[in-house]
Amino acid sequence: MAIRGAAERETLTVARHEGRWAVEHLGIFSDHTSEKEEAKAAANKRARALQDQGRPCQVRVSGEHGFFADA
Repeated sequence: MAIRGAAERETLTVARHEGRWAVEHLGIFSDHTSEKEEAKAAANKRARALQDQGRPCQVRVSGEHGFFADA
């Protein structure tokens, strides 16, 4: 059984957008909130829905270990 690479997964990113925390997926920001933890929960909920549809995905959080963004 082959292991899927990160390139084959959809990525949901929790990041700052317009002064608030939001979830970015496919270039679209949604679930804006002032609390980072609420945005992380929304991203995980979306990820679960994608996985239930058979679409592998991952959640990344801007500024946390393992995620590097160009500024």
